[in-house]
Amino acid sequence: MDNKYPWSFCSLGGVTRVKIASGEDIAHLGELDKKLWTVLSCPTTGLYFDQKTLNLLDTDKDGKIRVDEVIAAAQWITSVLKDKDIILQGTDTLPLSDLNQGVEAGARLYASAKQILANLGKADADAITLADSSDSVAIFAGTKFNGDGIVTPDSADDEAVKEAITLTSTLIGSKADRSGAAGVDAELVEAFYAALADYVAWAEAKKEDILPYGEDTPAALAAVEAVKAKVADYFLRCKLIAFNADAAGAVDVSVAKIESISDGNLTDEVAQIAEYPLARPTADGKLSFEGINPAWAGAFATLKALVLDKELKNKKEMTEEQWNAIVAKFDAYKAWAGAKAGAAVESLGLEKAKELLKASKKDAILALIQEDLALADQANAIDEVDKLMHYLRYFFEFLNNYVVFGAFYNKETNAVFDAGKLYIDQRCLELCVDVADMSKHADMASQSGMYILYCDCVSKSTGKTAHIAAILTDGDVDSLRVGLNAVFYDRDGLDYDAVITKIVDNPVSIRQAFWSPYKKLARTISDRIAKNAAEKDAKVNSDLTAKANTASLPADKEAAKVAPVENKFDIAKFAGIFAAIGLALGFVLSALAALFAHWYTPLIALAILVLVISGPSMFIAWLKLRRRNLGPILNANGWAINSKVIVNIVFGATLTSLAKYPKLAAKDDPYAPKKSPWPGIICCLIVLCGIFAGLYFTNNLKWMGIERKPKVEQVVETPAEAPAESAPQEVTE
Repeated sequence: MDNKYPWSFCSLGGVTRVKIASGEDIAHLGELDKKLWTVLSCPTTGLYFDQKTLNLLDTDKDGKIRVDEVIAAAQWITSVLKDKDIILQGTDTLPLSDLNQGVEAGARLYASAKQILANLGKADADAITLADSSDSVAIFAGTKFNGDGIVTPDSADDEAVKEAITLTSTLIGSKADRSGAAGVDAELVEAFYAALADYVAWAEAKKEDILPYGEDTPAALAAVEAVKAKVADYFLRCKLIAFNADAAGAVDVSVAKIESISDGNLTDEVAQIAEYPLARPTADGKLSFEGINPAWAGAFATLKALVLDKELKNKKEMTEEQWNAIVAKFDAYKAWAGAKAGAAVESLGLEKAKELLKASKKDAILALIQEDLALADQANAIDEVDKLMHYLRYFFEFLNNYVVFGAFYNKETNAVFDAGKLYIDQRCLELCVDVADMSKHADMASQSGMYILYCDCVSKSTGKTAHIAAILTDGDVDSLRVGLNAVFYDRDGLDYDAVITKIVDNPVSIRQAFWSPYKKLARTISDRIAKNAAEKDAKVNSDLTAKANTASLPADKEAAKVAPVENKFDIAKFAGIFAAIGLALGFVLSALAALFAHWYTPLIALAILVLVISGPSMFIAWLKLRRRNLGPILNANGWAINSKVIVNIVFGATLTSLAKYPKLAAKDDPYAPKKSPWPGIICCLIVLCGIFAGLYFTNNLKWMGIERKPKVEQVVETPAEAPAESAPQEVTE
């Protein structure tokens, strides 16, 4: 897309972003290339922002706010305002004169705002506030109809209609009216009258032939059901005895079972006794009304009074056939009871239900609902005023967290994803993000290049919990570990007990990277010394134990031990060792002589050594620190980040504050450890020795009578050739 609108740009966090500096910029957001938006989508939950505004922006209610929804909101709010720049103020008060009545939506908003103020008793006011538009209960408190399709008892003048609305709300259910009162809509009214009709039809279907015991039938059925399973168990035991007389002892109550519980209070063993048979089974298969299990005596007495005394008059026992006949008498009643309809209104009773059906106020209530719905446009326009006021107050703040990330890079404001502050290890981590899904964070966090402390937080005062990712951008990390406790403060100042559950390790600062190799070396040496000390301690203990065991041996066994072989002194071996030491010492002295040839060469050597040790670590840290990106962490929380959210070295230093203490004299603390003078003396001696060596090797101590003699090369003279022996001369006499 070609951007014909003259956008202005700025640099935030080392990344170029579009700048929104006027109402015209907001009005032309639809012309901004989507590739230039910092965010393409953000969730409506988990943000520290006005929730109603987020819900209003999410027009399709899918839990995400996308670019097109933001553009639609921008075009709507800029079209109904005369001065678009007022949006940048984030004000909660709107003069009615600023509404653009030249467009239909603006004129409708003006009329609705006037209506709101009139309903609130502020008809003479010339401005409306966010508090005015948000108080829907006060706005509609004195109105019968408000366009939501819900009517309350106050919506009716007829007492019978009021009663029907109240009963519907009580027995079927209710919905909240815009005035805040409980009311009913058309669906609930239809359900109420349908329940009345079903209940009356069901209740009038009851006939005498399905009530074997008249009005006592429900109670009689309950009594039968209470012992039904136990009676069936009794008759089955009787059949087993008739089948095999030897089974009588097995199916009856054994004396041993009773003896096992007889020592204690038997009233505490009622549950155990209830598991015994209803009565002692017999081969004739009859249930005597006497001799009933004490745990079942009460239930059986109720059964006898309601059923058995009527069916088996003057009888003292019954057979299984007689019992089955009694049970069968309830079949018709149970079928009728199981088909119950309109149970929701059963509490009214049959006569009241018939009365309400006969009066039939359903049509009158539905007419009131239609009258209420006729004002829907006006009421919705009132809701639009509330939408306008929320956008006026919060929309620019939202854009500053969406189109650009200005709120994040501005230390005077908080980004919508900033959860609070974590205090730990004498520092404050000011960038904390809620963790929505730990599994997603596990995949994305390593891509951020951040040093991240994942913490579980619990507020003991409220019981609230939080899971956060705290970003560390300064200080050392030597004391940080999983399980370390901290304190987290959320945006409202509520404190939580926090504990580290996971650490994502990345460079924190150049300074930390510089010292890292030396700290690792120190830890390695310390661990090695501790290990050697432990090994030596174990060896000493082992030797002492061995000597103690040797001392306790008998004399003959001690004498029998073989004497150790004595090592003989090898002079050639020691001569070789001393020669090697001499060569090494000569090499070291030569190297020192070359090192101290000039005063500056030791400094150069030291700088090279530091560069070799710390250079690689610092360079890698520098590369990672300049690429730290918050985007992957936000993506793990459901954002669709379209641009890098860089946390570079300069900006990162502002996100973690370290503790700073004033310098105090040691004498102020009587318990401060006394400093030994020896470390200072040793350091001074080393420095003096170094200076002396440097002056000596550069031959600058002549004034002290000390002169370094140059090395004299030994010259081996070659003897001259002897003159050739002259030949003997011949002598002539």
